[in-house]
Amino acid sequence: MPEIERGSGSGAAPATSSEKALFGKYELGRLLGCGAFAKVYHARNIRTGQSVAIKAICKKKIVGSNLMANVKREISIMRRLQHPHIVKLYEVLATKTKIYCVMEFVKGGELFAKVAKGRFSEDLSRRYFQQLISAVGYCHSRGVFHRDLKPENLLVDENGCLKVSDFGLSALTDQIRLDGLLHTLCGTPAYVAPEILTKKGYDGAKVDVWSCGVILFVLNAGYLPFNDPNLMAMYKKIYKGEFRCPKWTSPDLKRFLSRLLDTNPNTRITVDEILQDPWFRKGYKEVKFHEEDFGLKSEKEDRSPTNLNAFDIISFSSGLNLSGLFNDSSRSSPDDDERFVSAEPVEKIIEKIEEIAEGENLTVNWKKEWGVDLQGPNGNFIIGVQIDRLTHDLVVVEVRRRAGDAAAYAAAWKDKLRPALAGLMFQGPETQVAGD
Repeated sequence: MPEIERGSGSGAAPATSSEKALFGKYELGRLLGCGAFAKVYHARNIRTGQSVAIKAICKKKIVGSNLMANVKREISIMRRLQHPHIVKLYEVLATKTKIYCVMEFVKGGELFAKVAKGRFSEDLSRRYFQQLISAVGYCHSRGVFHRDLKPENLLVDENGCLKVSDFGLSALTDQIRLDGLLHTLCGTPAYVAPEILTKKGYDGAKVDVWSCGVILFVLNAGYLPFNDPNLMAMYKKIYKGEFRCPKWTSPDLKRFLSRLLDTNPNTRITVDEILQDPWFRKGYKEVKFHEEDFGLKSEKEDRSPTNLNAFDIISFSSGLNLSGLFNDSSRSSPDDDERFVSAEPVEKIIEKIEEIAEGENLTVNWKKEWGVDLQGPNGNFIIGVQIDRLTHDLVVVEVRRRAGDAAAYAAAWKDKLRPALAGLMFQGPETQVAGD
């Protein structure tokens, strides 16, 4: 694999020939953006001529830090999200020192740059908001919560189509604790929901709706609803829900904003309720698309174990483990995620797991043909088992802690479940249990 460093002080990439192209496939162009550990370039697929954006991440700057977890999460989440209003991840490539994320190129740039030039009309604000809610609702239906929605993370293409980007702070349902809430404090101050400030836990879907409300206010007003040079003073305004709509705001929009920016998450409007609101529905055209168009099957239609593609074999997307790309020898929690290969039928594996669970006083919380979730005897941990098709004859069984006490989970897996499942493990020459 080639090790290509692009860019200079001018932001231009010197190489243009296919011989010097990234992986012989992408011709890198101008620098689009630069951060602490990554650079984003415009590029062209040499074979198809398609424009793409390539995010080049320096491994050295992220391995062993919290940034690595954010990058892993972002790649994994973008891999599972396929929606017209979400920036598409085409593929991930890696060398010894860099990771390259090849993404959809959105020519129009940030929504923030557009609204910074002046507020939008109510109709235009509504149109962008409708597209945003379509994307956010889709994310929530796939168990993904963005947690950092703001105009800077929303892109607009040349056709006026909004695209949600930057999933580095996103959370998944398996990060939810036993109390049913998320607890990681994150987000951009002016867009965070009041319940995040209480540090008592929050519903990921509810905080995304709050951020959407702030975005809608900004699009219509041209300024933030909660703003103050003093950060603590701004947080106080957010906590109290103190904001005033500009005089040009219609009564229907004022009412709608009050439901979005409701400081009580229990009474705040939900995505389903948003879709039925009269203000929202004006001129609304439901986004219709087939996930097959993006190369994915709908989960409802898929009644067999997932067939792993090349990317999945590297990352094992069910567990979102991208350690193979990052070449990181240390694992922050080695007992939380283990895998083994089996030649047994999926039905037999599930039956065996249920049999073991019954004998060990574990409760089956959730079950499908390709996976099962087990809860500890005192509700002190949740074990998730996911099965994916590796070849025609082999499957990968992944066992991971979804929530709860790590020590109790490790004891249950190593002392009880793992020995009982040993008979299902494929004994070929390539067999390896992750973490061994």
